[in-house]
Amino acid sequence: MVSPRDRDVAGRARNARPRDALGRPLPRGAVGEERAPEGVPRTPDEALTEAQRLLDAGRPFHAHEVLEDAWKAAPEEERQLWRGLAQLAVGLTHAARGNDRGAARLVERGAGNVAPYSAAPPHGVDVAGLVEWARRPLAVDRPFRLRGPGPARPPRADSTREVR
Repeated sequence: MVSPRDRDVAGRARNARPRDALGRPLPRGAVGEERAPEGVPRTPDEALTEAQRLLDAGRPFHAHEVLEDAWKAAPEEERQLWRGLAQLAVGLTHAARGNDRGAARLVERGAGNVAPYSAAPPHGVDVAGLVEWARRPLAVDRPFRLRGPGPARPPRADSTREVR
Protein backbone atom coordinates (compact mmCIF):
# COMPACT_ATOMS: atom_id res chain seq x y z
CA MET A 1 0.00 0.00 0.00
CA VAL A 2 1.38 3.39 -0.96
CA SER A 3 1.10 6.01 1.76
CA PRO A 4 -0.34 9.40 0.81
CA ARG A 5 2.15 12.13 0.06
CA ASP A 6 3.08 14.41 2.94
CA ARG A 7 1.50 17.85 2.61
CA ASP A 8 1.82 21.08 4.55
CA VAL A 9 -1.16 23.13 5.77
CA ALA A 10 -1.32 24.93 2.41
CA GLY A 11 -1.47 21.60 0.55
CA ARG A 12 2.06 21.81 -0.88
CA ALA A 13 3.92 18.53 -1.17
CA ARG A 14 6.48 17.98 1.58
CA ASN A 15 8.60 14.99 2.46
CA ALA A 16 8.37 14.38 6.19
CA ARG A 17 10.69 11.38 6.07
CA PRO A 18 13.81 11.81 8.16
CA ARG A 19 16.98 12.68 6.26
CA ASP A 20 20.68 12.20 6.81
CA ALA A 21 23.14 15.11 7.03
CA LEU A 22 23.37 15.24 3.23
CA GLY A 23 19.61 15.36 2.72
CA ARG A 24 19.13 11.74 1.64
CA PRO A 25 15.79 10.28 2.78
CA LEU A 26 15.98 7.65 5.50
CA PRO A 27 13.36 4.99 6.20
CA ARG A 28 10.27 6.20 8.03
CA GLY A 29 10.80 5.94 11.77
CA ALA A 30 14.60 6.30 11.53
CA VAL A 31 16.31 9.06 13.46
CA GLY A 32 17.57 11.70 11.06
CA GLU A 33 19.27 15.07 11.13
CA GLU A 34 17.39 18.15 12.21
CA ARG A 35 16.22 19.82 9.02
CA ALA A 36 16.25 23.46 8.09
CA PRO A 37 12.58 24.43 8.14
CA GLU A 38 11.17 25.17 4.69
CA GLY A 39 9.33 28.33 3.76
CA VAL A 40 10.77 30.46 6.55
CA PRO A 41 10.60 34.13 5.54
CA ARG A 42 14.06 35.66 5.92
CA THR A 43 15.64 38.90 4.82
CA PRO A 44 18.46 38.45 2.29
CA ASP A 45 20.97 39.13 5.09
CA GLU A 46 19.36 36.50 7.33
CA ALA A 47 19.30 33.96 4.49
CA LEU A 48 22.96 34.53 3.65
CA THR A 49 23.99 34.35 7.31
CA GLU A 50 22.04 31.15 7.95
CA ALA A 51 23.22 29.51 4.72
CA GLN A 52 26.84 30.34 5.57
CA ARG A 53 26.41 28.93 9.08
CA LEU A 54 25.12 25.69 7.58
CA LEU A 55 27.94 25.54 5.01
CA ASP A 56 30.49 26.10 7.78
CA ALA A 57 28.89 23.25 9.74
CA GLY A 58 29.27 20.89 6.75
CA ARG A 59 25.55 20.89 5.94
CA PRO A 60 25.39 22.04 2.30
CA PHE A 61 22.02 20.37 1.65
CA HIS A 62 20.44 22.41 4.43
CA ALA A 63 22.17 25.58 3.18
CA HIS A 64 20.66 24.84 -0.23
CA GLU A 65 17.18 24.67 1.36
CA VAL A 66 17.65 28.13 2.92
CA LEU A 67 18.94 29.58 -0.36
CA GLU A 68 16.10 27.95 -2.30
CA ASP A 69 13.57 29.65 -0.01
CA ALA A 70 15.32 32.98 -0.67
CA TRP A 71 15.22 32.28 -4.42
CA LYS A 72 11.46 31.65 -4.30
CA ALA A 73 10.88 34.86 -2.31
CA ALA A 74 13.32 37.08 -4.23
CA PRO A 75 12.25 39.90 -6.51
CA GLU A 76 12.48 38.99 -10.18
CA GLU A 77 15.72 40.93 -10.72
CA GLU A 78 17.52 38.81 -8.07
CA ARG A 79 16.01 35.39 -8.69
CA GLN A 80 18.87 34.21 -10.91
CA LEU A 81 21.40 35.13 -8.19
CA TRP A 82 19.59 33.15 -5.49
CA ARG A 83 19.04 30.23 -7.86
CA GLY A 84 22.77 30.20 -8.57
CA LEU A 85 23.64 30.30 -4.87
CA ALA A 86 21.29 27.36 -4.22
CA GLN A 87 22.88 25.46 -7.13
CA LEU A 88 26.37 26.02 -5.70
CA ALA A 89 25.26 24.61 -2.35
CA VAL A 90 23.54 21.60 -3.87
CA GLY A 91 26.66 21.06 -6.00
CA LEU A 92 28.61 20.65 -2.76
CA THR A 93 25.90 18.27 -1.56
CA HIS A 94 26.34 16.09 -4.65
CA ALA A 95 30.12 16.14 -4.23
CA ALA A 96 29.80 15.01 -0.61
CA ARG A 97 27.47 12.21 -1.73
CA GLY A 98 30.06 11.04 -4.27
CA ASN A 99 28.17 12.22 -7.36
CA ASP A 100 31.09 14.01 -8.97
CA ARG A 101 29.50 14.51 -12.39
CA GLY A 102 26.33 16.02 -10.91
CA ALA A 103 28.39 18.18 -8.57
CA ALA A 104 30.50 19.62 -11.38
CA ARG A 105 27.42 20.37 -13.51
CA LEU A 106 25.56 22.11 -10.69
CA VAL A 107 28.58 24.18 -9.68
CA GLU A 108 29.07 25.23 -13.30
CA ARG A 109 25.38 26.17 -13.62
CA GLY A 110 25.43 27.99 -10.29
CA ALA A 111 28.49 30.01 -11.25
CA GLY A 112 26.85 30.87 -14.55
CA ASN A 113 23.76 32.12 -12.74
CA VAL A 114 25.63 34.32 -10.24
CA ALA A 115 28.21 35.70 -12.71
CA PRO A 116 25.89 38.34 -14.26
CA TYR A 117 25.73 40.04 -10.85
CA SER A 118 29.49 40.63 -10.62
CA ALA A 119 29.30 44.30 -11.68
CA ALA A 120 26.94 45.22 -8.83
CA PRO A 121 26.64 42.32 -6.37
CA PRO A 122 23.52 42.60 -4.21
CA HIS A 123 23.55 42.07 -0.44
CA GLY A 124 27.34 41.93 -0.21
CA VAL A 125 27.51 38.59 -2.04
CA ASP A 126 31.09 37.92 -3.15
CA VAL A 127 30.13 37.08 -6.73
CA ALA A 128 33.69 37.31 -8.07
CA GLY A 129 34.93 35.03 -5.29
CA LEU A 130 32.16 32.51 -5.94
CA VAL A 131 32.87 32.40 -9.67
CA GLU A 132 36.59 31.95 -8.95
CA TRP A 133 35.82 29.22 -6.39
CA ALA A 134 33.72 27.41 -9.00
CA ARG A 135 36.61 27.38 -11.49
CA ARG A 136 38.90 25.42 -9.15
CA PRO A 137 38.63 21.69 -8.55
CA LEU A 138 35.77 21.20 -6.12
CA ALA A 139 36.91 19.88 -2.74
CA VAL A 140 34.11 18.64 -0.53
CA ASP A 141 35.65 20.13 2.59
CA ARG A 142 36.34 23.56 1.07
CA PRO A 143 32.91 25.13 0.70
CA PHE A 144 32.54 28.62 -0.63
CA ARG A 145 32.02 31.82 1.30
CA LEU A 146 28.91 33.77 0.38
CA ARG A 147 30.56 37.00 1.51
CA GLY A 148 34.29 37.60 1.54
CA PRO A 149 37.21 35.69 0.07
CA GLY A 150 38.56 32.27 0.91
CA PRO A 151 37.12 28.93 1.92
CA ALA A 152 34.53 28.88 4.67
CA ARG A 153 36.80 26.71 6.78
CA PRO A 154 40.35 25.48 6.26
CA PRO A 155 40.76 22.19 4.41
CA ARG A 156 41.39 19.16 6.62
CA ALA A 157 44.83 17.64 6.27
CA ASP A 158 43.34 14.19 5.63
CA SER A 159 41.07 15.31 2.79
CA THR A 160 42.38 14.65 -0.69
CA ARG A 161 39.20 13.88 -2.64
CA GLU A 162 38.51 16.55 -5.24
CA VAL A 163 35.87 16.64 -7.93
CA ARG A 164 36.33 17.37 -11.67
